[in-house]
Amino acid sequence: METSFNQDQLRDLIKSAVAEALEEQRDLLHQVVEEALEDLALGRAIVEGENTEIIERKEVFNVLEDEA
Repeated sequence: METSFNQDQLRDLIKSAVAEALEEQRDLLHQVVEEALEDLALGRAIVEGENTEIIERKEVFNVLEDEA
Protein backbone atom coordinates (compact mmCIF):
# COMPACT_ATOMS: atom_id res chain seq x y z
CA MET A 1 0.00 0.00 0.00
CA GLU A 2 1.58 3.26 -1.12
CA THR A 3 0.51 6.60 0.31
CA SER A 4 1.38 9.80 -1.49
CA PHE A 5 0.69 13.37 -0.51
CA ASN A 6 0.80 16.48 -2.59
CA GLN A 7 2.59 19.54 -1.20
CA ASP A 8 -0.58 21.19 0.14
CA GLN A 9 -1.73 18.03 1.90
CA LEU A 10 1.70 17.57 3.46
CA ARG A 11 1.81 21.20 4.63
CA ASP A 12 -1.66 20.86 6.19
CA LEU A 13 -0.66 17.62 7.88
CA ILE A 14 2.48 19.20 9.34
CA LYS A 15 0.56 22.29 10.50
CA SER A 16 -1.99 20.08 12.19
CA ALA A 17 0.69 17.98 13.90
CA VAL A 18 2.58 21.04 15.15
CA ALA A 19 -0.61 22.69 16.42
CA GLU A 20 -1.60 19.51 18.24
CA ALA A 21 1.87 19.14 19.79
CA LEU A 22 1.84 22.77 20.97
CA GLU A 23 -1.62 22.35 22.47
CA GLU A 24 -0.61 19.20 24.31
CA GLN A 25 2.63 20.73 25.54
CA ARG A 26 1.29 24.19 26.36
CA ASP A 27 2.97 24.28 29.79
CA LEU A 28 6.34 23.33 28.30
CA LEU A 29 6.01 25.98 25.59
CA HIS A 30 5.07 28.59 28.20
CA GLN A 31 8.09 27.66 30.30
CA VAL A 32 10.46 27.84 27.32
CA VAL A 33 9.18 31.27 26.26
CA GLU A 34 9.31 32.54 29.83
CA GLU A 35 12.92 31.40 30.26
CA ALA A 36 13.89 32.98 26.94
CA LEU A 37 12.39 36.31 28.03
CA GLU A 38 14.18 36.11 31.38
CA ASP A 39 17.46 35.45 29.57
CA LEU A 40 16.90 38.50 27.35
CA ALA A 41 16.11 40.66 30.36
CA LEU A 42 19.20 39.43 32.18
CA GLY A 43 21.36 40.17 29.14
CA ARG A 44 19.98 43.70 28.93
CA ALA A 45 20.54 44.22 32.66
CA ILE A 46 24.16 43.09 32.32
CA VAL A 47 24.77 45.51 29.43
CA GLU A 48 23.11 48.31 31.36
CA GLY A 49 25.18 47.48 34.43
CA GLU A 50 28.39 47.62 32.42
CA ASN A 51 27.56 51.22 31.47
CA THR A 52 26.79 52.51 34.96
CA GLU A 53 28.88 53.81 37.81
CA ILE A 54 30.63 51.24 40.00
CA ILE A 55 29.68 51.50 43.67
CA GLU A 56 30.82 49.75 46.82
CA ARG A 57 29.09 46.58 47.98
CA LYS A 58 28.29 48.26 51.29
CA GLU A 59 26.26 50.95 49.49
CA VAL A 60 24.11 48.30 47.82
CA PHE A 61 23.33 46.59 51.12
CA ASN A 62 22.59 49.93 52.79
CA VAL A 63 19.95 50.66 50.12
CA LEU A 64 18.48 47.16 50.46
CA GLU A 65 18.31 47.44 54.24
CA ASP A 66 16.61 50.85 54.04
CA GLU A 67 13.92 49.41 51.76
CA ALA A 68 13.25 46.40 54.02
